[in-house]
Amino acid sequence: MPDLKSEAELEQVQLAGLKWTVKHAWAGSPFYRRRMQEAGVGPEEMKTLDDLRRLPFTSADDLREGYPFPLLSVPFEKVVRIHASSGTTGKRKILCYTEKDIRDWADMFARCYEMAGLSRKDRVQIAVGYGLWTAGAGFQLGCERFGAMAVPVGPGNLDMHTEIMADLQTTVFCCTASMGLLMAEEVKRRGMRDRIRLRKVIFGAERHSEAMRRSMKEYLGAEDTFDIPGLTELYGPGTGLECGAHDGIHYWADYYILEIIDPETLKPAAPGETGEMVVTTLRKEAAPLIRYRTRDLTRVLSGRCACGSLLPRHDKILGRSDDMFIIRGVNIYPGQIDHLLSQEKGVGSEFQVILERGGDGKDYMTVKVERAENADPQDDLTLAAKLEHQLSHKILVSGKVEVVSFQNLPRTERKSKRVFDNR
Repeated sequence: MPDLKSEAELEQVQLAGLKWTVKHAWAGSPFYRRRMQEAGVGPEEMKTLDDLRRLPFTSADDLREGYPFPLLSVPFEKVVRIHASSGTTGKRKILCYTEKDIRDWADMFARCYEMAGLSRKDRVQIAVGYGLWTAGAGFQLGCERFGAMAVPVGPGNLDMHTEIMADLQTTVFCCTASMGLLMAEEVKRRGMRDRIRLRKVIFGAERHSEAMRRSMKEYLGAEDTFDIPGLTELYGPGTGLECGAHDGIHYWADYYILEIIDPETLKPAAPGETGEMVVTTLRKEAAPLIRYRTRDLTRVLSGRCACGSLLPRHDKILGRSDDMFIIRGVNIYPGQIDHLLSQEKGVGSEFQVILERGGDGKDYMTVKVERAENADPQDDLTLAAKLEHQLSHKILVSGKVEVVSFQNLPRTERKSKRVFDNR
């Protein structure tokens, strides 16, 4: 963990990093220099942390328009690796890394394992994707920097995962939330919980329900689970972690500054208010980020964490501002529905939202939810009516709730698709 003694010392580190980043980007990136000149601001104006707000925003559109090497701020001979995010809309977003960027990423990720309470004796089974995606490389890089044993299996292949988990006596499992649930249910199905020695699960890449978390702990026999954020543009996963107090996610504020803005007005959100996460890197060489709009929705949590760390925290990711859908004039995020369902004991871990347009021209929403594993099917109608009432009163839109059998909805080792807009 960083050797910081106070919030004031952290602010000094951030200010020094902000000054360096703006100067570095101005000197090395024609894109950033042009963008700052258009905004009438330059490195010499960065005198306090408040001056950050004078800088223009950067977005995913800038990365796509700068393809294939957007935001590059160093000569090509300093680039030692590239990673890319999925190209769901147009070209992939490719990010470059210098040798120092890779070292910094490893150090940040090692902090995650430290915060999760791992030791060098742990055996860390990695069940996320390798290749262009940052996940596998990041989890392995951080594990090796921390000093634990990395077991790089990759996603899918439940036969291999269960065999290795039993034979190697894996103690830590790293995965997407969906893969964690898939693996937990497979261990239960095979009746092998007594043959494994799993202590902890570290998962992320998507929003998860508390029901998913409970299933992972119960079926895998894990002592604890930890939510990890990740963004390809911001190194990759490992830029923060939920600690054992489970009261928000600590983020490495000595490596980047986090702002929360209203995604409509682009003004700072009020303290404690949910908004869009904007990040500015403080040490990143190859492709620094200056006020980069992540589209992730969260809020900053005030005060010190019960764990005692002075590193600040943000809440779990509610969803993405571009995941929002509108039905009958109401803006809805999938995370709102997820949160509502998680409060009900009779509901399982998976759900789907289906949006359709009827012959009358009106929009209709159906929410499919799994019945909890040991719940009585005779209670389905009562449960559906209760959830329909909560949708109407808490999310302010009416919808039909359909309760389906446990494990009826599809599982995946990657991110689960939960909203199907057929309008």
